[in-house]
Order: sequence, then structure tokens, then C-alpha cells
Amino acid sequence: MATNVYMEALSPTMEEGRVVKWHKRDGDVVKTGDTLAEVETDKAVMELVARADGVLRQVSATEGQTVPVGKVVAVIASPGEAIGASAPARAPRAPAPPLAGSGEQGAGLHGESGERGAVPDDGSGERGAVPSGATPADATRVKASPLARRIAREQGVDLKILTGSGPGGRVVKKDLEAAPPAAVASRAVTAERTEPLPAPRSQAVVPGGPAFEDVPLTQIRKTIAKRLVTSLGPIPHFFLTTEVDMERAADARDALNQQLGDQGKVSYNDVIIKATALALVKHRACNAWFQDDHIRYWNEVHIGMAVAVEDGLITPVIRYADRKSLALIGREARELAEKARSRRLQPNEYTGSTFSISNLGMFEIDQFTAVINPPEAGILAIGSIVPKAVVVDGQVASGRRMRITMSCDHRVIDGATGATFLKTLKQMLENPLAMLL
Repeated sequence: MATNVYMEALSPTMEEGRVVKWHKRDGDVVKTGDTLAEVETDKAVMELVARADGVLRQVSATEGQTVPVGKVVAVIASPGEAIGASAPARAPRAPAPPLAGSGEQGAGLHGESGERGAVPDDGSGERGAVPSGATPADATRVKASPLARRIAREQGVDLKILTGSGPGGRVVKKDLEAAPPAAVASRAVTAERTEPLPAPRSQAVVPGGPAFEDVPLTQIRKTIAKRLVTSLGPIPHFFLTTEVDMERAADARDALNQQLGDQGKVSYNDVIIKATALALVKHRACNAWFQDDHIRYWNEVHIGMAVAVEDGLITPVIRYADRKSLALIGREARELAEKARSRRLQPNEYTGSTFSISNLGMFEIDQFTAVINPPEAGILAIGSIVPKAVVVDGQVASGRRMRITMSCDHRVIDGATGATFLKTLKQMLENPLAMLL
């Protein structure tokens, strides 16, 4: 019996997906768990997997096409089966996996959560093995597990020159780990992108060119637009700004990085994340979500850090930031930022934050205001650290200063509540030893 392949709801909030690349073609033999296609959601490129064994037929969505959730994009049939009327037109939405606490995150700065379902293991640690007797319709394609293909894309390895050690000569993860340097060099020269990216916005006006250029909205830009409408309009924002003396924080950071040596570096942003998390522990009223008929005050601190990506931004989450060392926060922040820029974040890595931070200091922005990401009740906007003329003990001297602006949801946070939180945060940054209290 034929099984419909739907554009699946990979999260509770996903409404449509863009087909980035088909990994299987019409007529290919597929097995439950095989990656059929890569689909761009608003935050990441996810895998659409087979839910049955058989032969892929009637592929109706082209690469680059945006398809509503629940629409049939292909059919998996038994070999030799005549395909008639399709099954029901809509697919059930996939349930969300459990996150930190409960509640559904918005997707303006964050994204959505979802699961693909269980995928069988073939015994080699790889997912979705093709039966050993199956023969792909395109004999020139390299047989490889979905995991091996993903690693190859990330590391720039040419699968064509590898010898597979899996079933039927299939390339598996361990073959990638033993890939010769020539495989990487070959890939760099000959291969094309497997994840087409949107056309970049022009950096400058080209004289003599067309009067304008229309670029279709990407999934991430569509979602940002929707979420901002539900944030800045309905949420009663107010803003609090303070200036922080960063001299001691800078000295402490320099000393810590000297001690860490080659083990990694701690950035100012890492210091701010740690201090913010500890301040939220002392001011739970700011570590909250606004819900329809109640306010949820969190006893856990999960900090979302805004990261710019090619066509928008996403906010990976440092979980339990108050309990982690600066060195660990630094390592996690770097790893999550890299995954965000390469569109490899998993839903559990960008959902569930209780408070967010947006830092534009590296772009020499002195001060700005950030838009709250619902259901969170607050977000910090971090400006650059700049030398200023300051008065110390009655004398004019040079000092490093940084401006912080807190956007508050007035339904949750009152002026005095936000101000006392910022006072505590300022004390911790101006005297890093206060973080030990």
C-alpha cells in the first residue's frame, strides 16, 4: 500500500517549508529513516525522512519550492505497485520534544521545536541504511548514510573518492574520519553547494543597473516579520539604560585568558552572560514569561544570545548559565554561534530561553534598544566598550565604559523592578568578585 510523503510540521509553529535539495529521486529505493530531502524552516535546514520502505514515486515539489505543511510532496510505493488516489491530504503535526520547563517559544529571535520520529539503526551506528540488495536509480550516486553525507558537507569531503566499509560498500561515519587530505582538497575544487542560500542583498548601488531588485522572503525573514508584529505592537515596552564601568571586568578577563592559554578565550559577551544569569537568580521577577492568564517565574536561568546569520538572526541558548564557569560558557557560546551560522542548530539548542541578550558592541554601536522576544519579559541590548573621560576622585581620567539598555514587558516588570535588576548587574560587572557572593 502506498504511503504519502507530506511536508511535515517539524515544529508546532511551522506553517511551510522550502525544499532545499532532494537526496532521493523518483524511482529510487528507500528505507524507513532515509533522508528524502532537506527542508529549510525559519531557523535551520532539517531532514525530511522516509516513513516507509519502498520506491519513491510522484515527486511533486521542486528544489527551491515552498510547500505548506501537510501537502503531499511524493509517494512511497511497493515495487511494481500501481499508484492511484492518494491518502488523506493533510498530515498530523509532529509533537514537540520536551524542553527546559514547558511553554512554546516564539520564533522571532528563537525558533520552533520539533522531532522527526525514531529512525532505525543498521548496527553500524548509522541511521537509515539502504537494503544491501537495493540498487539506486542513478548508478553514479555515491551510496552513503545520511550521517556520512552531513559530515561530508560540513567538512568539505568528496564522497566519490572514498571506499565505503558499510553494507554494500556504503560510506559510513568511520570512513569520513579516515578520509585522506586529498578528499577535502578535491571537494573544495569540484563540488557545488548542497544548500542553496538566498541571493545576497547588494552592498552598494551598481551604476547603470536596474532600478530595483526584488528578493523573495526566506523562511527566517518571514518568521521574523510575523514575530515582530506580535511583539513590539501588543507588548507594552519600556526601556531602562545604565552605564557600566568595565575597567575591573576587563582586567579580570585579561587575567583569566592569560591563565587559560591555549584552552580557549573568554569574551566580554561571556562575562556579560554570566553576570546577567547571576543577577536573574537574585531578581526572579525579571526571569519570567508572560502567558495568557498567568506569569511564569522561572527558577532556572537559560540565556538566549542573539547571533546574526545570513538573512536574519537566531538565538542559541546557554542553559543553566548561572551554574556554569566562564570558560564553559565561552566554549558553548562559540560552538553554538558557529552552528547557528552554518544552519546546523537543532531545535532544542535555540528554544527555551528565559531571558535574552543582544550585543552589537562589536559593530561599534554605543547604545540601542532591542525588541522583546515573547513570551520572555525582558532583553538586554549591549553597546560597545569605549574609552571616555570620567571623573575619579575629583580628577579627570580615561575609563572604559559600556551602556546597557533593558527592554521590559510592563505587564510583568515594573520600572523599579527592572531598575534594581540593572543595579545588581552593574555591581557584578563593575566588581567581578561580586559574582562570588
